[in-house]
Amino acid sequence: MYPRELPSNSNGNSNVSSLQTENGYMDSIALLDSEKVMTKFLPQQPIKGDDEHLIEFSEALRTVAKALRRVSEGKASAVAEAAEWKRKYELERARNLWKENEELLSGGGYCDTKSQKAERVPNQNEMRNLVNDHSESCCRKNGICSHEFLKNEKAESNPMVVHNKNAKKASFRLQWGCNGEKNGQHMHDIVSFERGNITTKERSSKQIFLTWKSQPQTVLILTKPNSTSVRVVCAEMVRWLKDQKKINVYVEPRVRIELLSESSYFNFVQTWKDDEVVLLHTKVDLVVTLGGDGTVLWAASMFKGPVPPVVPFSLGSLGFMTPFQSERHREYLDAILKGPISITLRHRLQCHVIREAAKDELETEGPFLVLNEVTIDRGISSFLTNLECYCDNSFVTLVQGDGLILSTTSGSTAYSLAAGGSMVHPQVPGILFTPICPHSLSFRPLILPEYVTLRVQVPLNSRGLTWASFDGKDRIQLEPGDALVCSMAPWPVPTACQVDSTSDFLHSIHDGLHWNLRKTQSFDGPQDSSLLRDNGSL
Repeated sequence: MYPRELPSNSNGNSNVSSLQTENGYMDSIALLDSEKVMTKFLPQQPIKGDDEHLIEFSEALRTVAKALRRVSEGKASAVAEAAEWKRKYELERARNLWKENEELLSGGGYCDTKSQKAERVPNQNEMRNLVNDHSESCCRKNGICSHEFLKNEKAESNPMVVHNKNAKKASFRLQWGCNGEKNGQHMHDIVSFERGNITTKERSSKQIFLTWKSQPQTVLILTKPNSTSVRVVCAEMVRWLKDQKKINVYVEPRVRIELLSESSYFNFVQTWKDDEVVLLHTKVDLVVTLGGDGTVLWAASMFKGPVPPVVPFSLGSLGFMTPFQSERHREYLDAILKGPISITLRHRLQCHVIREAAKDELETEGPFLVLNEVTIDRGISSFLTNLECYCDNSFVTLVQGDGLILSTTSGSTAYSLAAGGSMVHPQVPGILFTPICPHSLSFRPLILPEYVTLRVQVPLNSRGLTWASFDGKDRIQLEPGDALVCSMAPWPVPTACQVDSTSDFLHSIHDGLHWNLRKTQSFDGPQDSSLLRDNGSL
């Protein structure tokens, strides 16, 4: 069949020609007047919302990619766990073979010939190497190891006696996990064992005392700014420390200028430059704060590593960490410089921010050290926050509300308490997980152990922006896909106690919060008849 022409236009020119095959289908189309044809077939107005749909689709694809990555990580961990169980099975099998061979060598087995006995005895050196290799690899891993067993005190004298495996209790060994270089956690040898029975070696909240091995030589004084009463107490304290105790005094550059403006006598007072702050802990034996809890937070933020003992004096409006009265500062300082002193180890949180564009989790912003809390909130956004929370790679929950507070036990009486969290003794090792105005009545606060690592992730499909602040400052913005990783810092803040840690804590909540303060209930009920009979009333 020959090709046929389509009708031509009014100008007599053939605009479109097609080749038709024998089966009736069009083989190809040649467009001569493309502008008119495209105008005819394409819609006159573009479809609205294409860009929005594409953006939502790309975000959904990124979310799926994240989920697939988590699934692959979970699969890898499951494979590693299966390999670990396989190694344990092989180890136990080698132990059983070793025990059987020892019984055979000692004459407890029945072998007809020496050759049969030799065939049943494998190479014991190879089994020892297998057991030792497994033990060493197990010890290098984090978690609880149970590869060591206590041997029986005496072997059975009669090899013909059948041993009862349930006669004696198997003992084990507990070791605390340690990820020292990864997240700053350190090993805590708290529990011990005695033939299979777990007992605690000592209580973690036991009162701690500090005894000076040599006399303190340098004292750092940090003051609350813009306060006349604080300035007066600071000048008097500096004079007393220099004249009576012969102690070197460090102050902030601002405070040194204020002291020199009053008198040239304070020329002996030392200060530091901005680049010398990192070495301040090597020069200072004791830190004295004059102010409230905010001054203690400022003192802790100056030390990015080890912190010298802190003596907090109360010169603020409300203080849960300032048990010393400034009116008796000479008496208190004299006793503290002599020692020993009771201290409270106030733990700090160490936070890092991992951006979505980071190549790996080692590329972080921080660290940020906080003594009270780190707050993740929605800021000025009108949308609820959506925060994915993980605890040691285990999914905890999806936070929907105004935000989340990760607090230390020292910060339990601060923002966490205002958001509905519990008050916790400062020496209790833990991390407080407190939601801010959650969009669920069942979302109650949690207290997690100190050794966990928390990860708060902003989902890629988050509707609003999120901000993070550390002890109320260093506020940064978290974009979708960013994560905040939080764990316990290895450098606590040792604060001196007036009496002891528990007495100071209870006094602070009674005096500062008027905790459970109410009138005593009057007795208006019926009296006991026996008492009335004894008094001759009946």
